[in-house]
Amino acid sequence: MMSKKGLPIVGVLLLVCLFFGFRSNGNDGSDPVRQEKILKSVAALLKDKHYSPKNINDAFSKIVFKQYLKDLDPEKNIFLQSDINTLRKFENSIDDEINKGQVQFFHEVNALYEKRMPEVVALYKEILAQPFDFSVNEKIQLDLDKIQFASNEAARKEVWRKRLKYLALERYADLLDQRDKDKSKDSVAPKTDAQLELDARQRVLKAMDRNFDRLKVRFTADERFNMYINAISESMDPYTSYFPPIEKRAFDEQMSGRFYGIGAQLRDEDGVIKVVSLVTGSPAWKSGEIQVNDIILKVAQGNAEPTDLAGFAVEDAVKLIRGSKGAEVRLTIKKSDGSVKVVALIRDEIIQDEIYARSAIVNQNGNKIGYIYLPEFYADFEKPNGNRSSSDVAAEIVKLKAEKVDGIVLDLRNNGGGFLYEVVKMVGLFIKDGPVVQVRDRDGKSSVLEDEDQTVLYDGPLAVMVNELSASASEIFAAAIQDYKRGIIIGSNSTYGKGTVQRSIPFGGRPMDFFTGGGDDLGALKLTLQKYYRVNGGSTQLKGVVPDVIIPDVYQFLKIREKDNDNALPWDEIKNSTYQTWNSNIDYNAVKRVAEARINSNTVFTTIHKNAEWLSKNADKEYDLNLAKYRERQKQIRSTVRENDTLTKLNNELDVASLQADQKKFFNNDDKAKGERYQQWLKSLKSDIYIDEASKVIGDMISSAKGLAFNK
Repeated sequence: MMSKKGLPIVGVLLLVCLFFGFRSNGNDGSDPVRQEKILKSVAALLKDKHYSPKNINDAFSKIVFKQYLKDLDPEKNIFLQSDINTLRKFENSIDDEINKGQVQFFHEVNALYEKRMPEVVALYKEILAQPFDFSVNEKIQLDLDKIQFASNEAARKEVWRKRLKYLALERYADLLDQRDKDKSKDSVAPKTDAQLELDARQRVLKAMDRNFDRLKVRFTADERFNMYINAISESMDPYTSYFPPIEKRAFDEQMSGRFYGIGAQLRDEDGVIKVVSLVTGSPAWKSGEIQVNDIILKVAQGNAEPTDLAGFAVEDAVKLIRGSKGAEVRLTIKKSDGSVKVVALIRDEIIQDEIYARSAIVNQNGNKIGYIYLPEFYADFEKPNGNRSSSDVAAEIVKLKAEKVDGIVLDLRNNGGGFLYEVVKMVGLFIKDGPVVQVRDRDGKSSVLEDEDQTVLYDGPLAVMVNELSASASEIFAAAIQDYKRGIIIGSNSTYGKGTVQRSIPFGGRPMDFFTGGGDDLGALKLTLQKYYRVNGGSTQLKGVVPDVIIPDVYQFLKIREKDNDNALPWDEIKNSTYQTWNSNIDYNAVKRVAEARINSNTVFTTIHKNAEWLSKNADKEYDLNLAKYRERQKQIRSTVRENDTLTKLNNELDVASLQADQKKFFNNDDKAKGERYQQWLKSLKSDIYIDEASKVIGDMISSAKGLAFNK
């Protein structure tokens, strides 16, 4: 969803092309007939249903041509310029293929890709077999927009040499630092510079081997075809995307917080999938045959042939292990003693309650402030009583009111959105009634989604925390609270800026089984169908929501918002709705002035702003491959990043406590690992400088509501 240009910090990885997300496992697009069906279905939906479809013409063809090659080879270190020249014949004809359901361009690109990959593997192995000279003065360009395809094989080898040298340089510098800091460790201290240089190269080689093995296993022609379909769909706008069946199931699981699996948390350790914890009461736990530190070697669906997990990422292994309720999954397990056994388990419902709303109490300056964290606007529509963000937040408010809180902070930072109707219901918890959001379709028809319930669950002081990654539904909520003057929005200089509405439309022969990925279906298209607007008529598209109280943060200068997406839809506005602002006894303007004065005079926030700006200006530069120059640059960057990390944590921790109603969940959880994670979350709140400031704003609101004097 977001294109990010990384900060120039230690550990920058140059292997973007090796780490992009793998999509479904298996049989999505493995034959030409199926591919043509998928392409025709997607093309029809784009033309007939998209909110603002681009004409599928030569201009669109050029966009897709460029986008697919960028997705497939983002660092331009696989293909040669001659390959691109060969493919140019398709630059103005992809639109014709889309309209006719032909896939010749994909097949030619795929053939070239399969030809070049073994060459690249041989290249990195050859280069890493020889030592690097880090005393040479040379540079490497890290700005992907400034990189061109290599003119010939020798030029491509030089590109790889510099990239691998940079990766080795990172590790070599770290090993030198480690040796200098801790001379007592026999494993590091006795080694010479040459030995450390060899260690650095071997570590890069190991990382490269693992990732290319993963590419070989997971990034099949099927996956590359899925990527091609996405290059087409996302050329319409950033959120229109193709879901192969198993990916659609994963998306549904994320949005509902519920899935059918075995109840084991997994982790990738040195290329193997290892069990790190078990959910109490889950199938894995009940079996008694699976323990922490077991390695999962293979996964089979019932009696079917097992899939070897060698080269699989954790997220891909998880997709195989999850499936339909009551269905059997067989795991080939390697135990700690080296023995191997097959364990058959029956999938059952697993609730991911850690993605649900949760709350805590912040005691500050004599005020008892309720804090609610909402990671996304989820909803489980498969169950009549399934979890929904609006009802869960309502439940947290009831618990906080029972604790007699004086005000509430709702944290929507990093909340990427979710279900539109959940926002309407949630805004209704804080206002009497009225319009919440306006929605317009491709024909220009507008409708208003309203809160029709006149009851107000909470009418006290309210602050909403947002940041650059608060998107979509989060922005609707923040905008409504702001327009109604119901509370104060606190955060970075703007939210993400996503003002579009999507819906998944399945297509194919038989209805999808989203929980297995099986059947005769072809997948689904998550399609942009509408735009939404604030009740004041303005769109959040591109511009986002500008908080009432702006607080500097470390990400504010990064290009990660909607406005940084090339294919983003434009901003516009429509007629405002009729709504009645909240009748409050709080002097919001005075509270804002006090907060702004406090933030502007806070050296911590001014330093964070200065550092964030410096890091942004120093991003996307050429990097030195000379050790001395590299270390000098990294010293500056490390110092700045370390300072920001320190500044964002309070020296004097906040007084934060769990609610009485949540004592068991936090401190006596049947799932010990989950209970520990809840406790860790509670601990993290205590040092959060932004929660501290939001609590102070609530304190000012409380004083204003009581008519008490405070520094205006």
